[in-house]
Amino acid sequence: MHDSVLTDMTMSQIQFIRERLRRLGARPAHEQRILRLWVQAKSQNSGRRPLESFMPTALRDELPQLTADLNGLLRLQSEHPAEDGSVRWLLALQDGQTVETVGLPRDGVCVSSQVGCAVGCVFCMTGRDGLIRQVGSAEIVAQVAFARLHRPVKKVVFMGMGEPAHNLDNVMEAIDVLGTVGNIAHKSLVFSTVGDARVFERLPLGLVKPALAVSLHTTRADLREQLLPRAPKMSPEELVEAAEIYARQTGYPIQYQWTLLKGVNDTAEELDGIVRLLKGKYALMNMIPYNAIDDLPFERPSWERAAEIARSLHKRGILTKLRNSAGQDVQGGCGQLRARHFLGNKPLDMAVPKMTTAPNISMLRVTTSPKNSTP
Repeated sequence: MHDSVLTDMTMSQIQFIRERLRRLGARPAHEQRILRLWVQAKSQNSGRRPLESFMPTALRDELPQLTADLNGLLRLQSEHPAEDGSVRWLLALQDGQTVETVGLPRDGVCVSSQVGCAVGCVFCMTGRDGLIRQVGSAEIVAQVAFARLHRPVKKVVFMGMGEPAHNLDNVMEAIDVLGTVGNIAHKSLVFSTVGDARVFERLPLGLVKPALAVSLHTTRADLREQLLPRAPKMSPEELVEAAEIYARQTGYPIQYQWTLLKGVNDTAEELDGIVRLLKGKYALMNMIPYNAIDDLPFERPSWERAAEIARSLHKRGILTKLRNSAGQDVQGGCGQLRARHFLGNKPLDMAVPKMTTAPNISMLRVTTSPKNSTP
């Protein structure tokens, strides 16, 4: 990350916060208490013991400023409730950059790990401008603390803006805090990735071993390179093999993510490929119909077609869930809120520059005969 995009980062990472506390005389128990109350969105005066009875004077005197600094890691830019019970927040960081955080139904929150993204998935708005900067571990945790001010949070998924594998140190530090003092069950922390060898090396070594979600999207290596042009060069077979090892190590199934794109990856050929790759694996397939974005040349299949695909896979032995992207009615996914904010809340087809190298949908589509057009 270039110095030009850095502001005062003294509070953006958990390790910097710990160092500040230690300079004030904090012992490990003091550090854990302060971090615990912060991430659980509780007052630093909470608890049965008065602060004077156990906290160093210098640290106690600094608590009001420390609390203000922690709360100042981000601020609400805009809020977008949706009909499904979710809410999307556009949150401003200290340097003015913004990230999207989503309060999910059933006590979950989706956090962002990067401003922008380098993977460049052709169906996603987040990567249109590339990677702008990493989100610090404290900035990630701050998204959870913010969400807890508004609703219960029992699950945290790293499926917002960015590729967690490309910000691994910060994400792992945030996961460690959330899975300990944050009071989030380890398997209720979901690390989502397009697939990167470093993920499969690092996750088994962590104190907290999160659940793993792998963005598969296709079983064809050639199509994967077109849909995810800057993802690490791992074939679908290599991805599934590496993920299966982690699943067996942790005793928890892999969640495979599949964004359904009409006419692109909803074919009989792809369904056969899914069965070939995942039959007998410790896995769950999440089918997610595409969150339509103006100015991108992809379409969302009908819900009936998506349900038909899910039923077909389930009958063929693949545990499949059909999921809807939260907040469809507020145009809030895949970096859309951020794009609209920086371009004056114009409609996205006006606000977002046209892709100079737009994918050729006719090249991505797979032609099938009528007898093979349905599973």
